[in-house]
Amino acid sequence: MPGAGKSTIANGLKSKGFEIINMGDAVREEAKKRNLKPTNQNLGKLMLELREKNGPGAVAELIHDKIKNSDSNVIVIDGVRSNEEIKILRKIGIVKLLSVHASTDTRYSFLSDRGRSDDPQNRENFNERDTREISVGISTPIALADESISNNNLTINELIEYAYKIIQGWQK
Repeated sequence: MPGAGKSTIANGLKSKGFEIINMGDAVREEAKKRNLKPTNQNLGKLMLELREKNGPGAVAELIHDKIKNSDSNVIVIDGVRSNEEIKILRKIGIVKLLSVHASTDTRYSFLSDRGRSDDPQNRENFNERDTREISVGISTPIALADESISNNNLTINELIEYAYKIIQGWQK
């Protein structure tokens, strides 16, 4: 779910040499092409519109070429939201899912502190975003993850190292 720590892990893994592709960035790039401000409301509407027009795996299709053109053996995809996206990614390569959990209060706190233009401004916006994320199917990848991390009481370094060890195990 938004704010659980996925991007924190991705940024930490980038410093360890992993290539990162952020699905939210793909939506933000599409918004920029359409001259939309990257607000929570605009990006949410665009995400739903892309899926309605191009199917539930539409955002994975946006990153398809980045993955295919990569020279990296391991690519960390930040922000998978549906089983359909996973199916598309599995056509390109081997997929392992790591879910990151955090309580609602923890996630809200993380998002409030982050300060990105699309972060919720209040609890109502936060709840609306969660509802939207659930509506596109985020619960399925979370439930089907190969591994999970609970991020309620971890430091940033602990979170990154935990994820790094899991990925190292997958590489063996």
